[in-house]
Amino acid sequence: MSVSRLTALLLGAATALGGCATKSQVQQIVQTEMGIMRAQQGRVDSVRAAELRRIIALQNQILDSLQAGREALKLVRGELGQELLGVQQQLVQIQELTGQSQRRLAELRADLDNRSEQLAAADTTRTPAPVDTAAPAPVAGTPTPDQLYQGALSEFRRGSNATARAAFHEFVRLYPTHGQMPDALYHLAETFYEEPDSAVVYYQQVVDRFPQSNRAATSLYKLGALAEQRQDRAAARRYYQQVIQQFPRSTEANLARQKLASLRP
Repeated sequence: MSVSRLTALLLGAATALGGCATKSQVQQIVQTEMGIMRAQQGRVDSVRAAELRRIIALQNQILDSLQAGREALKLVRGELGQELLGVQQQLVQIQELTGQSQRRLAELRADLDNRSEQLAAADTTRTPAPVDTAAPAPVAGTPTPDQLYQGALSEFRRGSNATARAAFHEFVRLYPTHGQMPDALYHLAETFYEEPDSAVVYYQQVVDRFPQSNRAATSLYKLGALAEQRQDRAAARRYYQQVIQQFPRSTEANLARQKLASLRP
């Protein structure tokens, strides 16, 4: 309450008492008004204090959110750093595996060369065996067709696809007319099980170059399966139908019939 209001109130009180208000009466009026003023001021202070507490709580929430954001950012940065480190480690492992495959292939070639020399030395004490006219004679210092093919097949069965692939490539390059060429091309395709597009190339070579071989039916069936994986249902049906038409009594033909039943439009 302002001084002017208090003064007016005192004057009013004095007038109400007929100008005969005693000192004690005036004091009582003043104390009453002061009590009212204190009560009002207390309420105002309480409201202000509540508002201040709300503002402080809001500030604390904002600070907590900022801190949580900083912690989350640190965590994300740490995870990204770990992922980058993991990628780098994988690259190093790939480089190491590539080096190991190359070394393994070199060891395989060296082993085959040694075997060739041993066989050549042994052949000097024996009657020469008939030469396979279907395949060219191996060049001096290179492994024989059987040595190279068996070595590549051994690596493939061990799961060393990179080494086996290189050896099969060498077989195809050195002995293109050998009787095991369909098998070499088929197994070369098999080494590309994680690269379907490359596998298709070699399966198709088996079908085109050696249509009467034992590997042709299996290669056709696998071409159909790869087409089905690509969601090319029309191509898959063509390959399966070709298996049935060309090799009707084969195991692959029975499998192809089952596939065609599931691919009906």
